[in-house]
Amino acid sequence: MVVSIQQIIGKINPWLYAKNGFELLRKYGSPENIPTEEVIPQAIIYSKEGERFELNKKGAEASHKLVYDSSSETLEPIYFFIIDLLNDFALSPKKYIDNFSSTPGSGHFAELGQRATIMQQQATKLLGDVNTVLRSVLNIIYDLKEFKIRLEHYQGLKSGKREEQQASVLALKQIWMDKVDIMKGNSSIKAMALGQAGYQTLIDAFLIAKDDKDIDNIDLNDRVKRILKPRIQEFSLWLRESERELRKRYELEKTYLRSQVNSLKLYARWVKPYLRAAQDLESKEPGMEPELVKTFNTIMLELTLLGKTELNIHDEALKGNLPADFSGERFQRTLKRKYYSCILVDFTFRGIPQRVSQQAHYVFGGRAEVTFRAYSLNDDELKKIDEEMKKSEVNDILSLIEGTTSDSLGGLEEEINSFLEEETEKEEKPKDSSNPFLAMFGVYNEKNIPGKKEEKPKGIIVTPDSWIEINHFRPLTAFNAKELVFNIFDVYKKAHGMPSYT
Repeated sequence: MVVSIQQIIGKINPWLYAKNGFELLRKYGSPENIPTEEVIPQAIIYSKEGERFELNKKGAEASHKLVYDSSSETLEPIYFFIIDLLNDFALSPKKYIDNFSSTPGSGHFAELGQRATIMQQQATKLLGDVNTVLRSVLNIIYDLKEFKIRLEHYQGLKSGKREEQQASVLALKQIWMDKVDIMKGNSSIKAMALGQAGYQTLIDAFLIAKDDKDIDNIDLNDRVKRILKPRIQEFSLWLRESERELRKRYELEKTYLRSQVNSLKLYARWVKPYLRAAQDLESKEPGMEPELVKTFNTIMLELTLLGKTELNIHDEALKGNLPADFSGERFQRTLKRKYYSCILVDFTFRGIPQRVSQQAHYVFGGRAEVTFRAYSLNDDELKKIDEEMKKSEVNDILSLIEGTTSDSLGGLEEEINSFLEEETEKEEKPKDSSNPFLAMFGVYNEKNIPGKKEEKPKGIIVTPDSWIEINHFRPLTAFNAKELVFNIFDVYKKAHGMPSYT
């Protein structure tokens, strides 16, 4: 079930914005445990006697509704007029919900289906390129790990500890026999020692001998010594040259890794718009909507805007709406959070899509319902709304994409940064904490620190109102919101030649 933003607000503050809030609190104990779909939402409920305004569960709701039913009037002028009106009232509206549902038998459904398919195909192609680059990055990382292990043996030769030097020499001799000398076939040290009589001591002698002069001091027959001396010289030469070449290869691989990561970032920028466009073009499940009949040419649109204006405590105190002491800076420094008068505007449109002749878009005429609701919300509640919206099924598709990519690619980021930051640490340059993979899906976070385990963010906790908030800030912002919602509703009606609301 897709929940509405009104239900989310009712869950966050069931005491004010849920008709069944007390029943839900008795049943579930706290707002965090309340299922959002069980909330029966409501806006500000107030009562007014003369000049006295108070929040009252048995009062009137600060909500107003407009209904248009005209096949010739479209939604766009109504929508943009209200956006401009909200901006004129300094509410800075933000869009929270933008859904549509078309009947399968409409031309609009087929048109958007084709566009969505094109976006999906482009996204699939780019994601295939991303996977190709990602496989290349994985192969480079594995190679770099092998090089790093080998270089640690060379680093051990320079250690001041004799045990580490001996262990490193033995490890490098084993690598030389397995990788270099084995290419000689039957004349290699291992082949001769394991397959030919008289050379059983060849492997042990090679591992023990420090240099070609040391061979003379080892109790060996002359035939073994004649074979061993050139092999020790070859190993010494390989030891000098291989370290230099391996370090060059290691740096080249790191440079190639950096270029591949940059390519991945570029692909990420390219694929993100297609993924979002494909998601935006997906039709919402119509469910049991009676207006949507499969063979009808019908569309349903749902839009929700939220505008807010901050309570200016200093100015309100000077006007006499708050105690005079509230205007002082000392008092305002003690405040925990800000309060806002908020206006929620819901659009529900049922229309008949008609294609504009010789053009690739549609116009919609039909029935439009616009509902204006007033709320009083603080900082914590607004942040909690954003958090709950991300959890809800309103954004379920994008959340699924972000969740899977974050879990699967988060570990790979640490591996990449462990190699790319080696040089920057030596040169004392600032570290690059960017994540090319998470940026692809819109979850790039500048606060991520490479090498540091990211703590799981805690959910936002809305603390109860203080005495000052209950008795002063909440009622005043509620009153202002009630006045704002009526003024916006009234101005709109007058601007369109409708009778003034009484």
